[in-house]
This record gives sequence, structure tokens and C-alpha cells, in this order.
Amino acid sequence: MTIHIYGIPNCDTVKKARKWMDAQGLDYTFHDYKKEGVSEKDLSRWADRCGWAVLLNRRGTTFRKLDDEQKADMTREKAIALMVEHPSMIKRPVMEREGDEHVLVGFAESEWENALC
Repeated sequence: MTIHIYGIPNCDTVKKARKWMDAQGLDYTFHDYKKEGVSEKDLSRWADRCGWAVLLNRRGTTFRKLDDEQKADMTREKAIALMVEHPSMIKRPVMEREGDEHVLVGFAESEWENALC
């Protein structure tokens, strides 16, 4: 089963997750969504599995720089469109395993261990 990790390589949380994966000897592919983008299809699938509000990084500077109108009345469709346009608004890392409905957002070692080990 292939494990995919999505994120930005210089993000400290992504670095911790990748270091943990390497220490566990787990193979994975890494998708840099700053360089490669992320599709609406992927974001919709993740939103179905964990909720769009979990994916949307409201604390980051990209989100905070939006004008009030863009932030107002946030819906699933609006959030996904914003994340496609601005991938840095996606919490990171996002981990999914092919053939598994589970998607993890952010890195909590105990959650990852329960899901992968």
C-alpha cells in the first residue's frame, strides 16, 4: 500500500513527519504542493474523509492576508477553491494511504503510529 505525504519541504512539521517515517522504515512518496499544486479532486476527497475545516489553515499568513469578504461565509466549495489557488492554506502535512479511507492532517506521532504501524 503506497503512502503519500503532501506538504511543503521546508515546513518544520513536514520535516518532523518525514523524519519519523524514515525512522520507522516506511516508504512513501512526497508531493510538494507548492511546486506541484494540489487538485480540486484531491482536496474534495480529503474533505470527504476528514472535513474541509480540518484542512483549511486559518492561522497561516496566506489566510490572514485575505480580505474580510474572502474569509466571510466560508463553505466547503469556497475553502476548496481557495486551497487550490493558494496551497499554503492547506494544513500540513496531509498523509493518505492508497486503499485506505483514513487521511491524517498535521503530525501527531501517536496518530501516525496508530494508523501506520
